[in-house]
Amino acid sequence: MNANIVIVGEGILADCVYRELSAEFKVARLIDFEAEVPEMADFVLVLHDAWCPYVHIKAEEVLRPAGIPWLRGFVSFGEGVIGPLVRPGTEGCSQCGDTRRVMAGRERKEMRRLQQKLMTHKGMPSDPWASRTGLLQMAQLLIVETRRALQGETVQTAEGLFLINLRTLESTLHRILPDPLCPVCSQVFDDSSDAAHISLQPSPKISADSYRCRRVDEMKTVLTKDYLDHRTGFLNGKMLNLKSIFADVSVNLPLIAEDVGTAGRTHSYALSELTAILEGLERYCGLAPRSKRTVVHESFNNVKDHALDPVKVGGHTKEQYNQPDAPYTAFNPDQPMNWVWGYSFLQERPILVPEQLAYYSMGCGHHFVFETSNGCALGGSLEEAIFYGILEVVERDSFLMTWYAQLPLPRLDLNSVDDQELQLMIHRLQTLTGFDVHFFNSTMENGIPSVWGVAKNRKQTGMNLVCTAGTHPDPIRAVKGAVHELAGMIQMLEEKFEGNRETYMRMLHDSSLVQEMEDHSLLYGLPEAEERLQFLLDESRPRRTFDEEFKQGARHTDLTDDLKDILAQFQRLNLDVIVVDVTAPEIRRNGLYCVKVLIPGMLPMTFGHQFTRLAGLDRVLRVPVELGYAKKPLKMEDLNPYPHPFP
Repeated sequence: MNANIVIVGEGILADCVYRELSAEFKVARLIDFEAEVPEMADFVLVLHDAWCPYVHIKAEEVLRPAGIPWLRGFVSFGEGVIGPLVRPGTEGCSQCGDTRRVMAGRERKEMRRLQQKLMTHKGMPSDPWASRTGLLQMAQLLIVETRRALQGETVQTAEGLFLINLRTLESTLHRILPDPLCPVCSQVFDDSSDAAHISLQPSPKISADSYRCRRVDEMKTVLTKDYLDHRTGFLNGKMLNLKSIFADVSVNLPLIAEDVGTAGRTHSYALSELTAILEGLERYCGLAPRSKRTVVHESFNNVKDHALDPVKVGGHTKEQYNQPDAPYTAFNPDQPMNWVWGYSFLQERPILVPEQLAYYSMGCGHHFVFETSNGCALGGSLEEAIFYGILEVVERDSFLMTWYAQLPLPRLDLNSVDDQELQLMIHRLQTLTGFDVHFFNSTMENGIPSVWGVAKNRKQTGMNLVCTAGTHPDPIRAVKGAVHELAGMIQMLEEKFEGNRETYMRMLHDSSLVQEMEDHSLLYGLPEAEERLQFLLDESRPRRTFDEEFKQGARHTDLTDDLKDILAQFQRLNLDVIVVDVTAPEIRRNGLYCVKVLIPGMLPMTFGHQFTRLAGLDRVLRVPVELGYAKKPLKMEDLNPYPHPFP
């Protein structure tokens, strides 16, 4: 075959590959990229007996503009690394491979520091663990991949890495997805108002009784293949909880500063694993802009004609802003900050949204509130993602409205539900945990069925109370979702509570000590804290059937019609629904979408009592009157001063 190959590098690996390929191809050799790569080169191999990030960057700089495909092979800590195959003009490069491999590793901080050091010192000549036998094995894999690339056949290292254990010679292939933030190959476009426009499209349901447009189990192959890999995946591990009441699976999302676990809870471990992966994808998308470049940096006063007023989403009080070491500053309409484009369904036009409200890990310089994942949702269509994003905002709002206004919600009669699955779920939960389960109708003025769940311990030890919530057009599904959450929370909290009771007693007397998400739940494990929930737990009120409390809504075969019904209801209440598309390229490739939904005026969920956001949200003062829970509007001083118990 008439093909010209250039091998860049020196060492045993480069020598072995050169000897083999020279017998059938024209092969030239270069020590580094200081010399010019021949113009007639059809393929370049960059080969070293150690990890040389500096040379790989030079390869990208030289070969990408020249349009020459290339493949690398090197050794890192006794492990051979081959790939990914880099094709100029396409996303996915050597730097994407390094990012995925480093981030999935346990020592990612140390590996990133080493990578930077090697970039400065141009690497080292040979890895101490690089055995000749192992390098010969690597050479054979490189030769096969080179032949396939030149003959137009399938190359396994296209979007992949071979990792070779140089002690055992075991070789494994791992998926590499292009990094949308890669400084070398990413093709991120500028954020714009045109791209933010949303025109709702049909989204047929998978069945008459479903509220999904894609079956989760049908995505099994792509979800595990593309996203879950212990060596290169941005989800790099999973754990099955075999002691769980229901099938509980968690996966790990590795970040630079921490590992973030996301859980799936269903009736089967297989489905729970897929659900956990989807939760991980949702979390990943909501952390930072990945599919578009933020380009608007202005003060609110300069963009207020087409921007969301940050005051309307709820802020902190002057006292909170004035606290020593407060991690936020009061909103200043004259201070420039980053803005991203979202879509307002009430105004029917794109509007600017503060970047820190769209992506919940960001301070963006002007950090005026602490934002969480509230309203971030994933779907098999854009419409499905918006639908579930709204439901999450409604769920959290109904819980917080109940808590702060201390609403005496109607207690639901669970025996009035003719649903065998739900009855079996409740029986299993109560039998295995020793907790009784109670549910209350927490539906607010928007009419979307919402429930507040409380699990009350019958035992003499462990957590006393565990609370949760659920929202769904079908109230039975809302309860089922909440039961799954209770099952997972009870087991996890019970393991932590007894050994730290004194800590939670201090929180009982000093709410400022409630600083982490779990603190909110664990505080109410104390029997001494139960009195704070008496407004809800008063058993003198009669139980109400589901038919008495919930009206049957319209049933559609298209999820978009359900979404339009919800949007119309919010429009009647003069509440805006603002959607920011935060879909990362890695999930868009598989037809998945992720959005951040903001509904100004509704109560945003916060964790850490110091982050409570009630300033500017007068809905919590007037809605109790509208729903008949109060005779006159509340005042801010009437609101519950204690940390909420949301898990």
